[in-house]
Amino acid sequence: MNQENMDNKLVKKNKIESYDIAKSDETMHLAIDLAKFIKENKLYQNIQGKEYVNVEGWQYAGSRLGILPVVEHVINVSTDTELKYQAKVNLLNLRTEQVVGAGFAICSNKEQGKKFYQEFAIASMAQTRAIGKAYRNILAWIIRAAGYEPTPAEEMDYNGNTPEVKVEQQPVAAAAKPAIKAVPEDAPQTVVAEPAVSNGVKYASAKQKEEIIRLLNNPVITRQEKTKMLLNINKLDEERAIQAIAKLRKVIEEREEQSAAA
Repeated sequence: MNQENMDNKLVKKNKIESYDIAKSDETMHLAIDLAKFIKENKLYQNIQGKEYVNVEGWQYAGSRLGILPVVEHVINVSTDTELKYQAKVNLLNLRTEQVVGAGFAICSNKEQGKKFYQEFAIASMAQTRAIGKAYRNILAWIIRAAGYEPTPAEEMDYNGNTPEVKVEQQPVAAAAKPAIKAVPEDAPQTVVAEPAVSNGVKYASAKQKEEIIRLLNNPVITRQEKTKMLLNINKLDEERAIQAIAKLRKVIEEREEQSAAA
């Protein structure tokens, strides 16, 4: 009987590690976890007295639900007088392998503070905003429940529709972004971001990221280890992703053997 109770506790503990968006009790636990994580890691901006979550915070919320952003495309929609990119991001539910959301976004050098941005930085910000927008479309209420404004901070950078909002600009490199493809001047109008390449580096594929997240959800992996990996998952190239997967599998095998021996 005692063993049965212990098994039930273990099952409950494992469920808390990965939340289900369809279950309100679990997502409320996630909201509490989010509030603490965002505050401790300062993943928000204070704009006119209100706190807006950076894209890293939205990515963390999505990863805890098994929802991964996949960049579908980045399109150059520039004119002779304006450098502008549009991006589309889909959200993939790793449990069902279904697309559960999408987001579109643009970035232009006509925006305040972006006059001298290089082309790759404009394309990068379009992707970053599209990720935040995609997550906002399905997770806004969770971010609100965590005590923050349900609009990604990166959207507040765009002053085309809200000129009265003044945001302290931050370097683009400060935000964790998905894999970026640097765009030369003579590049085609459409940039395919999967698999993403930047400066000759081929970034981790969606399948590799999916495998990493699956392994991270193993109960022998600590929350600290999981959080550290998730925050850097979009920076991994293919080789580092292969190494990370191999290392995770080895750690899981060793810890499971130690647990069985104990």
